[in-house]
Amino acid sequence: MSEEEKRIIETIDENGNEVKFELFDIIVFEEQEYALLTNPEEEDDENIVVMKLLKEGSGYSLETIEDDDEFDRVSEYIESLEEEIEE
Repeated sequence: MSEEEKRIIETIDENGNEVKFELFDIIVFEEQEYALLTNPEEEDDENIVVMKLLKEGSGYSLETIEDDDEFDRVSEYIESLEEEIEE
């Protein structure tokens, strides 16, 4: 994929550092949108970061999933999608 085709998102981590991610996909689970993000510097897509995608006015923001139970449910859902693709 060329640089023009990559959807790069810049966000600020908990230490105030700028972090770049590539938007891999957006899923909807339990009426909430989640962004699946990868490191644009790495070739493999094995390390996916999952964040809540929140609509704010005409734009969007990303939020860390703080609730462990919610994170576990979303992770299980993503794994089930991967299994469906492999079949």
